Amino acid sequence: MNTAIKEKPYVLVTGAGGFIGGHLVSKLLHIYDANRIRAVDIKPLEQWKQIFEGVDNVVGDLQKIDECHRVCEGVDFVYNLASDMGGIGFIETNKALCMLSVLINTNMLLASRDAKVSRYFFSSSACVYNTQKQQEFQLSPLSEEDAYPAMPEDGYGWEKLFSERMCRHFSEDFGLATRVARFHNVYGPFCTWRGGRDKAPAATCRKVIEANVNQKKEIEIWGDGKQTRSFMYIDDCIEGILKISMSDINQPINLGSSELVTINHLVDLVEEIAEVKLKRVYNTNAAKGVNGRNSDNTKIIQLLNWEPSTRLKDGMRETYGWIYEQYIQASTAARN
Repeated sequence: MNTAIKEKPYVLVTGAGGFIGGHLVSKLLHIYDANRIRAVDIKPLEQWKQIFEGVDNVVGDLQKIDECHRVCEGVDFVYNLASDMGGIGFIETNKALCMLSVLINTNMLLASRDAKVSRYFFSSSACVYNTQKQQEFQLSPLSEEDAYPAMPEDGYGWEKLFSERMCRHFSEDFGLATRVARFHNVYGPFCTWRGGRDKAPAATCRKVIEANVNQKKEIEIWGDGKQTRSFMYIDDCIEGILKISMSDINQPINLGSSELVTINHLVDLVEEIAEVKLKRVYNTNAAKGVNGRNSDNTKIIQLLNWEPSTRLKDGMRETYGWIYEQYIQASTAARN
């Protein structure tokens, strides 16, 4: 297997029409010439979050092995971010769709092996962690070893954990250099902010904006608001992807902020940004996920001397401003 890194490698980003993928392509353009980057997504181009001139933008279904072979031709580095996923409301009601993403990673690994790529990065998730270790609100941060014994979130978590193992065995059996990062709740500009696939930071911004604009002055919160999470700003995520992909770390590693907050505190932050105070209505029948989850960054600090550092307050201010602009534009277009 070809493990040498070329001076001018050809880079492939799958899921490039999505939130994280679009930001990754944008960052790669500061490193490589546009004509050395191929961006792939199943969505029509007009639905991509970001499109960049000069990049080889390809619409393709990576659940099909022939498509994977086509897009991997001549490629040196693969960043596989393609997945059918969304926020907790989506993944709890679309388990089969989430599981089918295993076809993407399996086919991409096969095509990458056959194309003799040098590096293969896979975007996993904190949803792989044993749910029995996430029952408390104020829990110890989850270390990489806490994925086993296996009891991940049903559907999406199982698919990610299985795909991690596939990466491991392709490394062991075929010499494909794989790198795996477990993302913890990524947010920021260009994220999905409506339509059912939005995650907590974006959904909270949208709900606060709607309440403020419509003078409703109340917000629905899924669960009791005591659930704890850490949220990673997109800039930190992209920097982490690049660092991990070029490192010698050959085991899955956490990529997330260690700043633990409750959902209630997340709402507090957005209210402060919006300069509004809303009545809270708790929907305890709605999907809320595990009670607590936080990233143990011991390993990434030890191995890379780095960890995500953007404060939630700062990242949410940027995110709120972007979603507010999108909301006003969408509302204006709907009236015209």
